[in-house]
Amino acid sequence: MTALSAAYEAERQDGEIVDVPVKASAVIYKGGLLVDKGTGYAEPGDDGSGYTFLGVAVESATGTASDGGVTVRVYKTGSFKYTLAGGATQTNLGVRVYVSDDQTVGTSSTNSIACGYIVKVVDATYVKVRIDSDVR
Repeated sequence: MTALSAAYEAERQDGEIVDVPVKASAVIYKGGLLVDKGTGYAEPGDDGSGYTFLGVAVESATGTASDGGVTVRVYKTGSFKYTLAGGATQTNLGVRVYVSDDQTVGTSSTNSIACGYIVKVVDATYVKVRIDSDVR
């Protein structure tokens, strides 16, 4: 492809929410952490090798028999409340967290799928996680 030689309409859209195709038969729940397991499709969060953090589900969605048969809207920015594996204390403020499953984050994990930083300790169980820095 050659460089531009005239004005180009790049079709900008706000990046806060984007549509992502869903993996066949995947069951995604509103508010769940989402990952791509290397297929290019959204699936519920899980701590697996080579997975990429996609964001947080705006809505629930169930995949059809075919990959990409439906899409799910995904938040790419913001702070969200999740369970912190092992419990939360004020010393967790500012700590990077990793996907454990679609509703749990941890300060460490086997595969280190980063999903943000703790911006608020809600109580001994829950933290608010800012996802902007790690969402792809």
